[in-house]
Amino acid sequence: MSEKLAILGSTGSIGTSTLEVVRGQREEFEVISLSAGSNVELMIKQIREFHPKVVSMASREAAERVQAEVGPYVQVLWGEEGLLEVATHPEATYLVSALVGSQGLRPTLAAIQAGKKIGLANKETLVTAGHIVTTEAQKANVPLLPIDSEHSAIFQCLNGESMSDVERLIITASGGSFRDRSRTELANVTVEDALKHPNWAMGAKITIDSATMMNKGLEVIEAHWLFELDYDKIDVLLHPQSIIHSLVEFQDGAVMAQLGTPDMKVPIQYALTFPNRLPVQTTKLDLAKIATLDFREMDFDRYVALRLAFEAGRAGGTMPTVLNAANEVAVARFLRNEIPFLAIDRIVELTLESHQSSVNPTLEEIEEADSWARRFAASQIIPVLG
Repeated sequence: MSEKLAILGSTGSIGTSTLEVVRGQREEFEVISLSAGSNVELMIKQIREFHPKVVSMASREAAERVQAEVGPYVQVLWGEEGLLEVATHPEATYLVSALVGSQGLRPTLAAIQAGKKIGLANKETLVTAGHIVTTEAQKANVPLLPIDSEHSAIFQCLNGESMSDVERLIITASGGSFRDRSRTELANVTVEDALKHPNWAMGAKITIDSATMMNKGLEVIEAHWLFELDYDKIDVLLHPQSIIHSLVEFQDGAVMAQLGTPDMKVPIQYALTFPNRLPVQTTKLDLAKIATLDFREMDFDRYVALRLAFEAGRAGGTMPTVLNAANEVAVARFLRNEIPFLAIDRIVELTLESHQSSVNPTLEEIEEADSWARRFAASQIIPVLG
């Protein structure tokens, strides 16, 4: 029986990799619904290849352009309502949540409540509302299957193990485009510099998050919710080669790791086919050719964003929501050349310091905190240097 897929963010990095997996396993998957932002041309190509029943675009204009090209055979929606329709399509059995940012929260929650299996690549869903999402998933008896390579690695290492035996999780980090530069050397880096990730091909926002290490901070909070472990049992280790995707240390001192070349098709397919493993077109790992794997202890003074994420995660309430929202705004401002690179961390820190957190927030309180944080972060005046 084939898995019937709804994909949020089908034109992004994870979405296109998911469709590559589908392309290689046509008998295993059927595409039911897709959503995208404003990439009309790629969405039209995806519709013609995969024949979904419904798609959604970010704006009415983009939706009308798609509809004009594909005709009446596919329903084309737009906006938040469209995302909800894509995520909860009655024929879909599995949602791949691959949107970037907090916009993935409501449609992912709706899919959980509709009983869909969830392949989670939208880490902001758990960062902003982890207590709500995990509770709803337990109520609906819906699995949250991790797609991020780090969380997939942990998930694979824990297969068949008891969580009571786990001493700690060790999430690896490449260090991003600036891993060999000191903090003082980052004052005048450009957007172009920051977008040159050494190992992975990702979207602009995630690539910047990798350079600040906020991406790893969000992953730490996500791991806390996915694996129900205290933050004191989650560590981050710098590993420039991105070959070991994460590790699990057990109470008897044994450490298990998952290794592989940097290719998102592998964790995506594992999430889609779990507990089975199927062949996938990828570069095989050749350890003899790599020869050396390097590791460095994490420097929280160098990577301020990671420190802020741990602090927000431990504080709980709406603090992780504010962390994420402020970071989204700050990264967008950096990409528009409105602020210098180091101002991203500073804006996030100022926003967190100015926020009065709500304990055990409702979805409405989370959305209010999110909106407040975005307004605050957007209002901070930090000039571009140079």
